[in-house]
Amino acid sequence: MEPIADSRKKGPRVIGAIIILLIVLFFAIEFFIRESQEFSPTRLTNVLLSSLQIIVLLLGLILFFILGRNMVKLYLERKRKVVGSHFKTKLVIFFIALSFIPTLLLFFFASDFVSRNIEQWFQTPLDKLLDDTKSVADGFTLNTEELTDHYAQQLSRAIMAGKLISPENRPALRDFIRDKLTEYRLDEIGIFLDDEELFSYINPNMPLQDYQDLKANIVKRAQLGEEFRSIEPMGSGEMIRRGASFSMPSVGSVLVTTGKFLPQNYAQKMNNITSYVQRYRLLKTQKNPVKTFYLMTLIFLTLLIIFAASWIGFHLAKSITVPIEKLAQATREVSRGNLNVKVEDPASDEIGTLIDSFNQMIFDLKTSQMSIAQKTSELESRKRYIETILDNITTGVIALDRKGAITTMNPSAREMLAIAEKDVIGKGYRNILGSARYAEVLRNIDWGMKNRYKLADKEISVTTDGQTTHLALALSPLKQTDGEFSGLIVVLDDMTQLIKAQKIAAWKEVAQRVAHEIKNPLTPIQLSAERMIKNLQKGEPGHQAMIEEGARTIIQEARTIKSLVDEFSNFARMPKIQLQSADIHQIIDQILALFKGIFTDIEFEVDYSSEVPVSVPADPEQMKRAIINVLDNSIDAMNKKGRIGIRTSFDKAPQRVTIEIVDSGPGITVDDKFKLFLPHYSTKKKGMGLGLAIVNQIIRDHNGSVNIENNKPHGAKFTIQIPA
Repeated sequence: MEPIADSRKKGPRVIGAIIILLIVLFFAIEFFIRESQEFSPTRLTNVLLSSLQIIVLLLGLILFFILGRNMVKLYLERKRKVVGSHFKTKLVIFFIALSFIPTLLLFFFASDFVSRNIEQWFQTPLDKLLDDTKSVADGFTLNTEELTDHYAQQLSRAIMAGKLISPENRPALRDFIRDKLTEYRLDEIGIFLDDEELFSYINPNMPLQDYQDLKANIVKRAQLGEEFRSIEPMGSGEMIRRGASFSMPSVGSVLVTTGKFLPQNYAQKMNNITSYVQRYRLLKTQKNPVKTFYLMTLIFLTLLIIFAASWIGFHLAKSITVPIEKLAQATREVSRGNLNVKVEDPASDEIGTLIDSFNQMIFDLKTSQMSIAQKTSELESRKRYIETILDNITTGVIALDRKGAITTMNPSAREMLAIAEKDVIGKGYRNILGSARYAEVLRNIDWGMKNRYKLADKEISVTTDGQTTHLALALSPLKQTDGEFSGLIVVLDDMTQLIKAQKIAAWKEVAQRVAHEIKNPLTPIQLSAERMIKNLQKGEPGHQAMIEEGARTIIQEARTIKSLVDEFSNFARMPKIQLQSADIHQIIDQILALFKGIFTDIEFEVDYSSEVPVSVPADPEQMKRAIINVLDNSIDAMNKKGRIGIRTSFDKAPQRVTIEIVDSGPGITVDDKFKLFLPHYSTKKKGMGLGLAIVNQIIRDHNGSVNIENNKPHGAKFTIQIPA
């Protein structure tokens, strides 16, 4: 893996080094071309321009290679659906377009501008202008030469005509030459006789330190008949000389020279004009190379800009998409459940912040997962423990959700209800308990799901295969933390054996009490009968009155026995309740109107709650009977003198109406509290102990509850609760 990674790193470095080398070479050649304007265009300049073209071509090939390679990589990444490839492609295309469009526009505009200007430069008649200027300069030099030659001819003719060259006229010749030097505005006049210079007059304003004498061979050739013409540099200027020669038989060959000094400004300007003409003609031959040079420079700069923009685009796209790709890969690992991932990226910008946040999130998730796993393990352990308890307890438990689907049913519940179907979880309770034998169970569960409040110890019976099972049914609604109803728990207890034992015990106690109660009137009946028999046997007078007294005693005690039998018969024949719309407050008012007229020493106080619904599902006659029995019990406990308070309230959550009856009697003992509602239990000397048992039966038939407790500071309090 390391050699591959090294080769991948080495490739971009080599390409970068080549590009830098090409840039350095290009600008070096460009600088050399600019500084080498005097080289011939057909030699070195053409070679250098060809080198520039090769450099531009190489740079273009490298650029297109890099672009092509990266675009192919992007295409393959998109084809493989690599994360971030679409975004990377858009970013790269955006940067390339952002560089291509303005750069190409600038290139075309600049190249057209350069071409037009170069054409306009060479289309301007500078060559004619320069030629005319050179002609003017050449004409000035020629005119100076002709003027100097003219003066030389005039002087030679004047000297010849006046014979001033003769020895006797030479002083006059000197004066003549001196005057003509000034008159003709010449800078030099020289007289040569044969090979000897007689004299020369020179303008003292010339740079005499640079003055040079005429060479003897030139003078000799002129005296032989050759045209005398000389242009020689003199200081920063030039000296133009012309001469005329003639012969005198008696004297010899004479040469008259005249000279005109052209100072620096004239000579240099004429030389510059000549140089400009030559350079312009040379430059004109370089028109196409110049255009090529500027075009290559523009192309090179264009390629550099495009390359730089493309490289920035690729680098920026990579700096963005690589971390995103790492994040996506880490996200996939997290989605597979692997939380041992960490994104490693040296980014320090917002993407680095995102990566740090992602790593922190994964760490938090891992910590939470460990915590959840621990809690889940604890919950599973607790669940198994609860399931073990439910599977082994004798109480039947059925859990329903808010829609009535069974979520839990333990084996005891299956056994009690004789449910053979195995898969009951998730099914509606109506589907499982739809048989007619479960009618009573189904009715109570429907009632609990509708009203959503507790029901305790509702006795029901289920008959299966001719055997009746007595069950105690309790309902408890499940509520969430916000108080929302979420389901119902049904608890079943098999009371068959307990009821049998209770019945046996109850009948034993009833038999004892009945025997005791019957024995009490039987004793006076027996005594009266024996007394009557004795009196009849003795035959004593006045037995008629004694017989009548005994008969009355027997009749009275027989009525007592009959009353006892009637009370047991009524308790056994308790009618079924008929629920209808009833007003609890109206029922209490009717009962109090009856009691207030009879018990004048009892003070009745009422406190009705306005929240109690006007219409409550109840059996008015049975409710009257229950409340009357409670009031009778309280009045007997107070010896028919005291205070009784009746208060009502309404609990909205379970939708239950509460009736509290408080008396000012002595209260109840702890032992009596748990026996008061049992049949035939009474704390009174008289009575069968069935009144509160009837109250308990009526309230239970209303799916309600009744209990008793001591009131503070004294007295007893009966609390009756029924659903609204």
